[in-house]
Amino acid sequence: MVKQATSEWFLPRGGHSPARALPSEPIIRNSVAAEASVPDADLAVVTHGLTKSYGDVDAVIDVDMRIERGAIVGLLGPNGSGKTTLIRMLSTLLRPTSGQALVGGFDISTDAADVRRCIGLTGQFAAVDTFLSGRENLRMIGRLAGMSSSQASDRADELLWSFDLEDSADRHLSTYSGGMRRRLDLALSLTGRPDIVFLDEPTTGLDPRSRFAMWKVIESLVADGTTVLLCTQYLEEADHLAQRVVILDEGRVVAEGPPANLRRQVGGIVVDLDLRDSAQRSDAVRILAPTATSPIVGEVDDCHLRIPVIDAEQLADVVRLLDRASIAFHALSLHEPTLDDVFLALTGHATDHADETTT
Repeated sequence: MVKQATSEWFLPRGGHSPARALPSEPIIRNSVAAEASVPDADLAVVTHGLTKSYGDVDAVIDVDMRIERGAIVGLLGPNGSGKTTLIRMLSTLLRPTSGQALVGGFDISTDAADVRRCIGLTGQFAAVDTFLSGRENLRMIGRLAGMSSSQASDRADELLWSFDLEDSADRHLSTYSGGMRRRLDLALSLTGRPDIVFLDEPTTGLDPRSRFAMWKVIESLVADGTTVLLCTQYLEEADHLAQRVVILDEGRVVAEGPPANLRRQVGGIVVDLDLRDSAQRSDAVRILAPTATSPIVGEVDDCHLRIPVIDAEQLADVVRLLDRASIAFHALSLHEPTLDDVFLALTGHATDHADETTT
């Protein structure tokens, strides 16, 4: 059963159904070789050359993915990178232009009904009926999923407890906070106990406390054996939750692997440099390039640069080189590589923390 508004839910009928500068040592899809030995029966999602085009515009280009059952995989990328388009294809809301994908062992093009029975989908915006209470929303979706009245009531009670919504269960949704609505939206998508859940930016717009609460919910899903594909623009979210991340840029997979592996390939330490004069930016990049383990990143005409280096001892080399060239700076600091540094090294720009609505 499908509900479409600002978000979409797919409800199974119960039970489990079967031209940018790259680093000198490129960040590679370092999990593909390991996953190639995983039997297909242990894979929740498999895609081969999945592509979606709108006329002359390619939204998703030749995407290959293999997601093991019971894993959290983070799907990262800026606005327009193709994240939402990929999620919508995997959930059968869009037909691919070319390529193939199996979800739960079913082909998204020829077995769409079977795919929908084994997945849950939470879109970017909470799709809930504000004229009903939280309990009434859950009961309604349970009935639409084919449950009896008593089964729907029992499942509603279970989900209200799991998502810490018992105290507000009988209040109209017009009184719910944004975080409460998002938790209820996720609960609705889990009514039919799906094997696979697609989460399209589930924490966008939430305050830190609500985001952390949502993280705990997502972790509990995987502890129960659910497979989660988490589409997010928050790099720290993927770093915290995901065993593996897939980074999309302009519709293509540009990197893939465990977060720790990707961070290590950027360098041991990142130097943050704030220049006094943006006119000296190109000179600073040229002078410091030999010390960097991957391309130095900074926006055009921006005074801030990120310089990946081997270790903290190279900070002295950076200062000495800048002094010799008479390049003044406001501040210099160090931090360990993050997924943000990986993304910057690969794409030349950061992710945007705004809602992606078109691709």
